[in-house]
Amino acid sequence: MSFKYNRLDKDKAAVLFVDHQSGLLSLVRDYSPDEFKNNLLALADIAKYFKLPVILTTSFEQGPNGPMVPELKNMFPDAPYFARPGQINAWDNEDFVKAVKATGRKQLIIAGIVTDVCVAFPTLSALEEGFEVFVITDCSGTFNAAVRDAAWLRMQNAGAQLINWFAAGSELQRDWRNDVEGFGKILGDHLPIYANLIQSHSSVQSQK
Repeated sequence: MSFKYNRLDKDKAAVLFVDHQSGLLSLVRDYSPDEFKNNLLALADIAKYFKLPVILTTSFEQGPNGPMVPELKNMFPDAPYFARPGQINAWDNEDFVKAVKATGRKQLIIAGIVTDVCVAFPTLSALEEGFEVFVITDCSGTFNAAVRDAAWLRMQNAGAQLINWFAAGSELQRDWRNDVEGFGKILGDHLPIYANLIQSHSSVQSQK
């Protein structure tokens, strides 16, 4: 069986933040609240650092799902934003899909709440239309590990790549020599254990 390694490319990728809403955050039980928020903001920092097109969407935000978490809207004030009136699958919203296609990007980085619905449904729809989809596992949350794992299997079997924010950022970065300080700062800000490496590197560099 042949295998082709399709890597994330900063010139081909766009990021879709799907239903990261204040009410839905309470449904995330496969990550702690602090861990999940940190992961989400790390992905946002990566999107901004690599200047990737970003699209934001919410579902029924006037109801119990609530508004999008303010950090995302504040970080991407000019990003296309779609408050879907009722469509559960974001891909059923024509304006959202038009915005995705308008980016001209064929690699879609998707994260959202909940994994089995708000992430899985548009992932399957996008795959059907010929997009490459990279699901950011640790920026997507749901009720429990069993539900999450079933959703992962469903998406993976359809052709989606499952990847965490750290691996996605590293794949986009390609080479440390592209910018040690800039990319390193993102890792140090969101991974305390990695901050030690960055501090060590900075110390060595300052002594040269």
